[in-house]
Amino acid sequence: MSPAAPPYDPYDPYDPYDAVLLLSFGGPEKPEDVLPFLQNVTRGRGIPDERLKEVGEHYYAFGGRSPINDQNRALLKALRESFDEAGLDLPIYWGNRNWAPYLTDTMREMAADGIRRAVVVVTSAYPSYSGCRQYRENLEDAAREVPDAPRIDKLRHYANHPGFVGSFVESTADALRKLPDGSAIAYVTHSIPTAMNATSGPDGNAYVDWHLDVAASITAELERRTGQTRRTDLVYCSRSGPPQVPWLEPDVNDHLETLAADGVPGVAVVPIGFVSDHMEVIYDLDTEAAQTAEKLRLPMARAATPGTDPQFVAMLRDLVLERAAAERGEQPDRPCIGKLGPGWDDCRPDCCPALRRPTTQAKESV
Repeated sequence: MSPAAPPYDPYDPYDPYDAVLLLSFGGPEKPEDVLPFLQNVTRGRGIPDERLKEVGEHYYAFGGRSPINDQNRALLKALRESFDEAGLDLPIYWGNRNWAPYLTDTMREMAADGIRRAVVVVTSAYPSYSGCRQYRENLEDAAREVPDAPRIDKLRHYANHPGFVGSFVESTADALRKLPDGSAIAYVTHSIPTAMNATSGPDGNAYVDWHLDVAASITAELERRTGQTRRTDLVYCSRSGPPQVPWLEPDVNDHLETLAADGVPGVAVVPIGFVSDHMEVIYDLDTEAAQTAEKLRLPMARAATPGTDPQFVAMLRDLVLERAAAERGEQPDRPCIGKLGPGWDDCRPDCCPALRRPTTQAKESV
């Protein structure tokens, strides 16, 4: 007979967890990393190196270094400080899907350190295959390779948490102050195939629904503060699929042309789909979209992502404590904003299934 599980410690607010794992996408840190990184990202899709080298020009334009790893280092430091201020001595580990530190290596380190159960913070706030289920698959794959791997639970989706929404309210307000009166807001996220959106979340369409709800919450708070209504739209960036496969539209650059044609005096570009200013933000928005706006003579200001905003960092810390309380059988508060309610702790087996990628199509584009 197995020994009975020890009772939860009422004086230990993070019991049953003995560690936190920060899990992210990863990115190259020098020019010679770029092609191997892109090969990791697209493994199994049959995309030739010649096409990957074309995509790599986005990275070479910034010295071959993605900002995402440095941003995760900054987030780790901020989380450590936030945990220490709250008297929480949980160790915090970091692993990536596509570049060092690789998740499997990090899980080996955790197992060697005697970690038995951890909670994972994923740097992706919305439900979809690539933003949620694929990370869960990564965790399962790593656990199969690591003897005595710890059990790892994932935090709920946090896009509609006050700490995430509130950060964007402030950064959007800052952006609008730089623009003419009557400027529009373009909420931007990463495009995905329409078929992936159709199966995202437990009941489908969650990727778009969550973005629309977050955008509406930000807009409502700005209107409450200023008494002004303004044009708002949800648009997309970073489309990477073959042209015959439908992806979510409109592209942000096409949308800027529409706004200019409609006589809008300016636009705040708000990247609500992103936790930090990584490549899709600094290239697709700060470079390409900014060039489009300049060509159109359309004043544009880009709102900051949460990054290490104190309210965002505090939110992640609080979500760890919330999940720990739920695992102890308590009924913790689950703060959220908007109409959709709080995210779920555990995903259904059929939630966000992977799409089939025909090799003949995938070769045409990354």
